Amino acid sequence: MAERKPRVTDWRLVVQSRLDRVRADLAALGPSDPVDPEGDVWRRTAEEQAAVVDAMLSDREPWWRMLPSWWSGWYIERAWRALHEAEVATISAERGFLGRLPGLHARVAQYLDDDDPRRRALEALRPGEFTPAVERAIVVDALRAAYDNSDFAHAGSRALRNKLIAASLVLFVINTVLGVVGIVKPGIIPLCVDPKENALPTVCPGGTAKASGVDVWLVQVLGSFGAVLAAVVLLLRRRPSLSPYVMIGYQALIKIMLGAALAVVGILALGAGVTSGLIGIPSAAALLLWAVIFGYAQQIGTRLLDKYTDEVLDQARPLPDADSPRVAPR
Repeated sequence: MAERKPRVTDWRLVVQSRLDRVRADLAALGPSDPVDPEGDVWRRTAEEQAAVVDAMLSDREPWWRMLPSWWSGWYIERAWRALHEAEVATISAERGFLGRLPGLHARVAQYLDDDDPRRRALEALRPGEFTPAVERAIVVDALRAAYDNSDFAHAGSRALRNKLIAASLVLFVINTVLGVVGIVKPGIIPLCVDPKENALPTVCPGGTAKASGVDVWLVQVLGSFGAVLAAVVLLLRRRPSLSPYVMIGYQALIKIMLGAALAVVGILALGAGVTSGLIGIPSAAALLLWAVIFGYAQQIGTRLLDKYTDEVLDQARPLPDADSPRVAPR
């Protein structure tokens, strides 16, 4: 039986490149130094954690475990946490690890606040001020704290992704039930508009003066179309995401499902006379146009969700200010 090859995904490519860098740094350390036994311990730790990363990258779980693994983010987060520990151990294994202080300052500054004592201790560290053991402890403590914040942000991103998926499934079920009810009992969901005060004829989404089984589906499709327009706007304004969890697809799914539901609610409001005297519906085309508008209107509420998602992703993989042409490393 042929061995199954691991899937190639964005996060695996990034982790693999970082792992190759770790192995190159380990190879550059040369033979063990008997004068620095602690460095040898860190070297073995780095090799052990690198082996864990290799296992996460090369392993491919059975089909019946793929969905739970994807939902829990087991492979992604285990690989990143092991990679982080391997990087910490590799730096600690070097006798001249303080030569990396500029890079360590930049990396720690991404994830630790200005007043964090571990960041302040690292920034105040001067070569030769303490014994190598103390200097190494300061570096390890600050770097681990920074990586822990990054890993916790990854877990937060995964939790948000799962919530978006769950909410989308609930909205999908609701929309499907409404559509099926509309087919089984046309008119039970009254989407026809009868503007008596404007002396206009009764208008239904299907183009007739009587409710039909396609009314609910038609309104939902047009509402979803309006939400798709909003999703395109989101795609155009979205900054590149460097997080292992890409949210834009799930955000668009929420918009589409919510747009379909709000289109039905909006047309119900028109039929109930909520906008009596303000909006006239002279034809089915005008009614369907309002379905598109109501579908796009979900953007008012989901803008808050988009903003929150941006904040979560920026914590997981902080990006520079818009004026900066460079992308901050993880």
